[in-house]
Amino acid sequence: MSRIGKKPIEIPQGVEVKIEGQTVTAKGPNGTEVVEVRPEIAVKVEDNQIILSKANDSREADALFGLFRTLVANAVHGVKDGFEKKLEILGVGYRANMEGKNLNLALGYSHPVVVEPPEGITITVEANTKISVKGSNKQTVGDVAAFIRSKRPPEVYKGKGVRYEGEHIRRKAGKAGKK
Repeated sequence: MSRIGKKPIEIPQGVEVKIEGQTVTAKGPNGTEVVEVRPEIAVKVEDNQIILSKANDSREADALFGLFRTLVANAVHGVKDGFEKKLEILGVGYRANMEGKNLNLALGYSHPVVVEPPEGITITVEANTKISVKGSNKQTVGDVAAFIRSKRPPEVYKGKGVRYEGEHIRRKAGKAGKK
């Protein structure tokens, strides 16, 4: 039995949760998130809490119990506070700036890299080297941040590239040189 799945999800002030069949809809100040819960999991609202339980004692229900509790909790948290991933750019001449809604990156290529954010995601740039990706859907925020990082991942010799804030890059020594 999942320990995470057993924990009830508190519904914060300003968030409205509606359950229709196996669809959980959370509406809050940051938008609306919808989670489709599998039929192996039962969902109900009691005393300003969302409670998930297993509909049957199958292995599939055991495997999905904690997952769907986390997905519903992320939806509730996302519409209330939102999620944010921060990236930083290291390298001579590497920089970022906003052109309207789009992110324009100069990453050492012969062309600029333009990233258009999907619906519900906002990208901001501070000091030309710090990028912030914000949104109400945790998975989409992580996907967009990973997509931006994939345009020039940090390399192991000098550490140049786009990295997550606080990410540690294991560095290599490079050539030993002549003796």
